[in-house]
Amino acid sequence: MNAKQLLKDAEQRMMTEYHKDLAHASAQELHNAISGAAMDALAPVWVKKEEARSSRRQAAYLSMEFLVGRLVYNNLYCMGLLDEVKSLLKEKGVDITLLEDVEDDAFGNGGLGRLAACFLDSAVTCNVPLTGYGLRFRYGLFKQEFVDGRQVELPDDWSRFGDPWSVRRLDEAVVVSMKTGDVLAVPYDMPVVGFGAKNVGTLRLWQTESLNEIDFAVFNSQDYAKAAAAKNQAEDITKFLYPNDTKKEGKQLRVKQQYVLVSATMQDILRAYRKRHGSDYSFFSREVAAQLNDTHPTMAIPELIRLLGEDGVSFEDAFLIARDTFAYTNHTVMQEALEKWDLSLLSSVCPQIVSIIKKIDARFRREMKKAGKEITPSLCIILDGRVHMAELATYATHAINGVAALHSEILKNDVFADWYQLYPERFQNKTNGITQRRWLGLCNPELSKLITDQIGPGFETDLDKLKELVPKINKSLCGKFRTVKKTKKKQLCAEIQAKEGVLLDPDMVFDVQVKRLHEYKRQFMNALSILAIYDQLKRGQLKDLPPVAFIFGAKAAPGYDRAKAVIHWINLIADKVNNDPKTKDRLMVVFIRNYNCSWAEKIIPAADISEQISPAGTEASGTGNMKLMLNGAVTLGTFDGANVEIVEEAGRENNYIFGATVEELEKIKNSYDPVKIYNKNALLRRALDTLTDGTFPDDDGMFAELHDAILKGASWHKPDHYYVMKDFADYYETKLQAIRDAKADETGFARKCLMNVACAGKFSSDRTIRQYAKEIWKV
Repeated sequence: MNAKQLLKDAEQRMMTEYHKDLAHASAQELHNAISGAAMDALAPVWVKKEEARSSRRQAAYLSMEFLVGRLVYNNLYCMGLLDEVKSLLKEKGVDITLLEDVEDDAFGNGGLGRLAACFLDSAVTCNVPLTGYGLRFRYGLFKQEFVDGRQVELPDDWSRFGDPWSVRRLDEAVVVSMKTGDVLAVPYDMPVVGFGAKNVGTLRLWQTESLNEIDFAVFNSQDYAKAAAAKNQAEDITKFLYPNDTKKEGKQLRVKQQYVLVSATMQDILRAYRKRHGSDYSFFSREVAAQLNDTHPTMAIPELIRLLGEDGVSFEDAFLIARDTFAYTNHTVMQEALEKWDLSLLSSVCPQIVSIIKKIDARFRREMKKAGKEITPSLCIILDGRVHMAELATYATHAINGVAALHSEILKNDVFADWYQLYPERFQNKTNGITQRRWLGLCNPELSKLITDQIGPGFETDLDKLKELVPKINKSLCGKFRTVKKTKKKQLCAEIQAKEGVLLDPDMVFDVQVKRLHEYKRQFMNALSILAIYDQLKRGQLKDLPPVAFIFGAKAAPGYDRAKAVIHWINLIADKVNNDPKTKDRLMVVFIRNYNCSWAEKIIPAADISEQISPAGTEASGTGNMKLMLNGAVTLGTFDGANVEIVEEAGRENNYIFGATVEELEKIKNSYDPVKIYNKNALLRRALDTLTDGTFPDDDGMFAELHDAILKGASWHKPDHYYVMKDFADYYETKLQAIRDAKADETGFARKCLMNVACAGKFSSDRTIRQYAKEIWKV
């Protein structure tokens, strides 16, 4: 379909559904009409490709999150229609930016979900037979607002105006049986559009519903009340992404979500398999590969064993089939993020799964006894009445991978060291990646054109082609790059002024930290550095420092009080520095509300400096660092996660690296004393003490708690457990150097930025997905 035909179909939809022409459409009406027309155009290819995939070995990607963002621009871009549709709409008096008012699809939180979305994009573009499986959350995570600088969570009813990119497949619904009540899992299929629209894949999301329709005429009032309660209970399972699990009810709801995801998915996969082979499962692991994206879908292992057992397969045979089918991706080295569920909690939802897990645990113990090996606590699948999901996933899969070279080594040498000794052949690395279609082609058409003018087209499907830029980086190209960057900054400034009421100067250096709010990501340390800069500016120092704007975007989990306190603190810092007439032309701070995929598409192309400042050994990989690199920002970061590989590719001289290494932190972990640093560094001390000296109001005591966390620790951790004080001095001086370099030698800084762009080829998710396909899934 061409753009003219698509708009003709969209106009017809507008008239039929809304009795309007396109020029009078609201954002939602325009979105639904254009998206519906695009779906009709994609349908023939989608159906054909689904049929083709069904007859060959294929992979399933199980993930609790798929952060797909706003789809209309991306899908039109991949269909090759976006620019022409934009022009044709303009002729009709319609500005396509009206679609900016459409909500992002809210199936994810951060990097985990965006990675899953990038993988589906790459798989379909690279013709890898991969289907995504997740949950269709009605409200997603939450919509973030600030009230007096504090995070407030509001329901994110993203689909209240309809969902034109989903197809409800009631004919393929399945029943998920739980102790708390059976529910109907209804699949909603979303097309994943490959570049050029020659291939279309599928993201299948399950939504829970009641098994019975409520008919008031049939029930008496008491029966109706019971039926209504059952209906609400069923629908609540996929109502919110990551419900607050500080209480038992929230934990139980999370277990329900995970079990619905895996049970519905495995039933779906088995149903398709049985159409070809009946109850002969000897081909199953040869035809199906399943990837567990983190520990959330780990119950898929015992669920497959259970379902096979219902069809007469012995436990031993079912276990071997499951092990040969599943592979596990680990996304964290932190123990608190490696899920551990009480057996009693699992039993309250799916006791049949607990029984299978106990059999798996017993099998492992027999295996170890036969080999004469000791079962250490780190090898226990079940320990102290809890199931360790990472251990279950490590034992009962055939491949375990980390998501950056450093992370994978930490898994082998530390987190899963005992497992690595047992099964070294299972461990692999698959460094994460991003799709260049959305994160360069779509979000930065100005830079895309500059690249194409220099090296021709093709980077959209072969990001390694960017290497051809290296010999072309001269003063002229640097000047053109700076013009592009200025354009993106102006666009972002307009957006921030409209949405946040903060006016930034595009001539400022833009220092960006956008990611989930967590202590280990150290937004706290960034805030300390801003206060230190403010302090020095007020004292008449740093006269050579160019004007700089610090831009934050992050959500804190609803139950994560300390992270929410950091957000509050940064917002108070912003209020203070932005309203100080002595410094506001030199220093500005803005915290974007409700940071999401669409905000990222605007912020990332405008960034000069990319803050990737987690302590070495804590961030598994990161993908924001790759997006910022690809769009021409230098990395200000530690040797953590994929930062290591970014520096290897682009050169340390083109980035700004600071901080202790993994080895250095390991040496001091038992002797580290942040109080000594606090007493010695007056600038740092003054910044930290603003938490408690009355500079900022502390009505709830959380700022004092943050102060204590650094200097005294808490019952669950040592003082400054993420080494903020340790790394601060090096971080601060390195940051100042990066800011100075950005303006002192603009051509030299642009060269650094362009070298990062040119060396970003490794970080395409196309490369990652091909490695999964070849080395794990064998598809």
